[in-house]
Amino acid sequence: MHRRHTTVREKGRRQAVRGPAYMFNERGSALTPEEEGFLDAAEYGNIPVVRKMLEESKTLNFNCVDYMGQNALQLAVGNEHLEVTELLLKKEGLARVGDGLLLAISKGYVRIVEAILGNPAFSQGLRLTQSPLEQELRDDDFYAYDEDGTRFSHDVTPIILAAHCQEYEIVHILLTKGARIERPHDYFCKCNECTEKQRRDSFSHSRSRMNAYKGLASAAYLSLSSEDPVFTSLELSNELARLANIETEFKNDYRKLSMQCKDFVVGVLDQCRDTEEVEAILNGDVDNAPPSENNRPCLERVKLAIKYEVKKFVAHPNCQQQLLTIWYENLSGLRQQSIGVKCWTVLGVSLGLPFLALAYWIMPCSKLGQILRSPFMKFVAHAVSFTIFLGLLVINASDRFEGVKNLPNETITDHPRQVFRVKTTQFSWTEMLIMKWVLGMIWSEVKEIWVDGPREYVNHLWNVLDFGMLSIFVASFTARLMAFLKASKAQLYVDQFVTNEDIRNASLPTEVAYYTYARNKWRPSDPQIISEGLYAIAVVLSFSRIAYILPANESFGPLQISLGRTVKDIFKFMVIFIMVFVAFMIGMFNLYSHYLGAKYNPAFTTVEESFKTLFWSIFGLSEVISVVLKYDHKFIENIGYVLYGVYNVTMVVVLLNMLIAMINSSYQEIEGSHQPAEPTKRAGESGGGGRLNTDELC
Repeated sequence: MHRRHTTVREKGRRQAVRGPAYMFNERGSALTPEEEGFLDAAEYGNIPVVRKMLEESKTLNFNCVDYMGQNALQLAVGNEHLEVTELLLKKEGLARVGDGLLLAISKGYVRIVEAILGNPAFSQGLRLTQSPLEQELRDDDFYAYDEDGTRFSHDVTPIILAAHCQEYEIVHILLTKGARIERPHDYFCKCNECTEKQRRDSFSHSRSRMNAYKGLASAAYLSLSSEDPVFTSLELSNELARLANIETEFKNDYRKLSMQCKDFVVGVLDQCRDTEEVEAILNGDVDNAPPSENNRPCLERVKLAIKYEVKKFVAHPNCQQQLLTIWYENLSGLRQQSIGVKCWTVLGVSLGLPFLALAYWIMPCSKLGQILRSPFMKFVAHAVSFTIFLGLLVINASDRFEGVKNLPNETITDHPRQVFRVKTTQFSWTEMLIMKWVLGMIWSEVKEIWVDGPREYVNHLWNVLDFGMLSIFVASFTARLMAFLKASKAQLYVDQFVTNEDIRNASLPTEVAYYTYARNKWRPSDPQIISEGLYAIAVVLSFSRIAYILPANESFGPLQISLGRTVKDIFKFMVIFIMVFVAFMIGMFNLYSHYLGAKYNPAFTTVEESFKTLFWSIFGLSEVISVVLKYDHKFIENIGYVLYGVYNVTMVVVLLNMLIAMINSSYQEIEGSHQPAEPTKRAGESGGGGRLNTDELC
């Protein structure tokens, strides 16, 4: 690989010692007067002198270089002398044609670029696709392979340089010549080429990848090289964002390029002049898009922008206007109505939902069916349906609002021969309706998984929440059913084998008698107890799920987004919190574990008590007496005071206030930007039954 000492240099392609350090050195006189005059004529565009010397001189070395290492071609190109450049290009054996091309590209001299590309040296396509470093092995003078002769990186090809300089016309010329920017291999690629480059010079390898991505992300290359520049830009922005998290040393550069791709997409949307052009951008390749059941635009690019979090694209007025048009499909007059009219419409749909659903089921293709198929009506119907579901959850608990009739130590039955657990495990009419709603939502989730695929489904937080909520409901009802079946089996035994009028006076087998006991005698693993615990968790998740409506409102949307950011801040905070908490918990436990029974309370005597004491101390619910001993062991007691005090200062004063500051900073950032893209994105993430997503727009 070390070709820098080959016969190429021995040819005397540099007739003068190069570099500014030799500017006034006596060795700088290596140029002959004829060569000096030739270089001056090329630099200042003296066409007659250059032509005469090229045609008549027998001793002229037209590849000679000045003290800066530049030959006549580079001097002529650098000063935009097209005619001189054309004269030089006619000479066979002209050196550094590639350097001249790169120089012309960097300065944006289109006509000179065309003239150089007409040189026979470019008859081979490899000249445009290979970098100077790759062509060094050819043993020619096409490029200068040292730091004095060229100002460009050795891994930069002409098309990459043109893309860096945003030279649209030059990029187009090079593309027509067959030049392309080769996409870098995956960062974790283990092919021989990548392994060798990484081993030889990891810095140069990373720099070459960065230069290639800069070229790929340029607006000039994106707009001219791709048949679908919007799709290419979105995919490239996501790839660059992923690389920013992998190559952390170049994180800022990759993020900047990713943002550049996103800005390009927004810029393309800015150039739209009519609805047809907006639809073309938002829908992408319509021919290869999956067919829509309602003949609506597929919005493939909008879905991709939501997936890759290109907020500016989704929030762009042109995109929003098109989405609103689809949103109020078949309800065009409603869009211009006041808030009051829209509220009355929602109220009417809420009251008439059962009848509207029946009408749609019977006549889906009628005028009413078309109205109900509009995204706005679907969203309202889903929201109303879920609100009714929440109402059923409230009604199911309404009989216990003022307390239960049966105390935990009492058994009240309808008749003396009834097994108590048969009464407690029976499903009420509200629970039957809740189960039907749950089955309907499960069916909706199954359809979404079928349409989007499992991988896409689990990528959205709302889907994970729904899956957890429905799974817990199913587990709760299953455990309840198991308890009911066992109680029914016990009742069947009583009906068949017990003759006493009151089963409390009868001798029953243990497995049957258990189902006659009051709640205070139930086992901790009893299916009904497990069912009730799971049901409580499912109810909490159900009410938290209503938050999917908030992003549709400009006032509540930022609050919900801030809540999401807050959760992320809390997870970051938990790393430091757990580290400090565990340190003090183990330390205090080691200090007081030998004093079980010798303290005024059991704090810190076991790991469990240590956890409880330190956790509730954060909220001010632990007392300082927790460190006091009954014995006169002042040394241990004083250490306990110090550790407990340091813990409270660290956790309450420092860490909790730091968490509050982080949460406040996140909210201020959201409130300050207040971009409508975030609510749109959250709404787009809300896939599945009852949620606003782009599938409802299709």
